[in-house]
Amino acid sequence: MPPLGSCSLTAGIYQRSRREPQATIDEPGQRNLGPKRCMPLTRARYRQEHRPTSEFPFPRDRDSANLRASAFDLLRLAGTDTTSWPYRRRRNALEALFVERKLTAPWALCPSTTDPATVREWLTSWTAVGVEGVVYKRLEGAYEPSVRGWRKHKARETEDAIVGAFTGSPAAPRTLLLGRYDTGGRLRYVGRSTTLPQAAGRTVADLLSPAGAEHPWTGWTFSAGWGSRESLHVTLVTPELVVEVGVDVARDGAGRWRHPARWHRSRPDLSPADTPPLH
Repeated sequence: MPPLGSCSLTAGIYQRSRREPQATIDEPGQRNLGPKRCMPLTRARYRQEHRPTSEFPFPRDRDSANLRASAFDLLRLAGTDTTSWPYRRRRNALEALFVERKLTAPWALCPSTTDPATVREWLTSWTAVGVEGVVYKRLEGAYEPSVRGWRKHKARETEDAIVGAFTGSPAAPRTLLLGRYDTGGRLRYVGRSTTLPQAAGRTVADLLSPAGAEHPWTGWTFSAGWGSRESLHVTLVTPELVVEVGVDVARDGAGRWRHPARWHRSRPDLSPADTPPLH
């Protein structure tokens, strides 16, 4: 990477930069604490950097994967501790640093905006190319080590999936293990639900049938969580019940949901053939 001398950057992984209009944005569901700045939250696999344009803020090419170090904060500059500066000033200094040092790949300046319309565009139009949500911070806030001064808002969507197994009691399942058929007709595991409300668990129990000997997940072991070595004790069921869940857009390399799916409702009116295939 290019030498940065006595600068200390807070960096993550990035897709590409973007020009930013000036406005204010209010924190969803919170009282107004003053102007805030949003930045896109992106996946762990990223695309090749492109020249920013107002009509095409993120690359669409899924095959041009290329990791970038994305700088979104500046904590030290020319021997000066900048953590007490308001974020607005630190961001301006960071942008100036990129211009002065002519920083290019693998360094990238994380896109940032205070325009609500731009945030809505990131959350609705660009999830397909890796944007999972936004993080936002008060423009006048100082950098506080070990304090969660940033807030995160994830893009979420509603999905249908097939129940292939459950944890907990057969009379009231605790969580559901969900799947979808791929284009080859195999039932693939896509993720697990959050803990079901007791009433929902009892309702689902009446809609599940014991699995036969030919269940496609027979002999499989399921992890208790992302990165966990603990295995779940599961009960396989006939994969025929479709349920509706809410998920964020984060996926792993196999297309599985990285985070638990939130229960919405059962869909006995749908068949497994009505669920979209897993590609």
